Amino acid sequence: MALLLEAPPLPVSTLGMVARWKPVHLGHAAVLRAMCENAARVIIGIGSSNKYNASNPFTVAETAEMIHLVLDAYSNYQLFEVPDLGNGPRWQAMVRDAFGDLDLYLTANDWVANLLAPHWDVLHPVHIVPIDQRIPLTGTMVREAIARGEEWQDMVPPQIAHYLDKNGLIQRFREEFGLAVLADSNL
Repeated sequence: MALLLEAPPLPVSTLGMVARWKPVHLGHAAVLRAMCENAARVIIGIGSSNKYNASNPFTVAETAEMIHLVLDAYSNYQLFEVPDLGNGPRWQAMVRDAFGDLDLYLTANDWVANLLAPHWDVLHPVHIVPIDQRIPLTGTMVREAIARGEEWQDMVPPQIAHYLDKNGLIQRFREEFGLAVLADSNL
């Protein structure tokens, strides 16, 4: 298997990816949709599922709901909880066992790519998203905007903004983690 520099012929049978998705933003939404459009079966891992902190401020159930909202038109995906084990080899074995045979694994994380390249072809997710749909955002950017009280709604799909507001998750995030996020940011 290998680290790939460009996408293999698509679609593929099965592909997988683990990310934190906290919150699901426009860049994530483009990747999630591209995954479902380019594979018969998609395995989506909710990373750091055992963490609740400033980098992981939404529960597994909340994160899963955000993914379901973005992928409401698709039925070819399944979600897995993927805890942070603090141990690369154990994490690699856990993901390999949970995901099984894949044609392609997507990650934007070089450390994860190197861990999993011995088992699957690994590609940066941007390579499966059409150029006109690529959105350069990170979850950190969204969380920092929320913590600063800036406009964040345009950084996430409308259904995600509605979900976060309706369920009081923005207020909870600011109360529980806003100061920690601001302290860690490059303001």
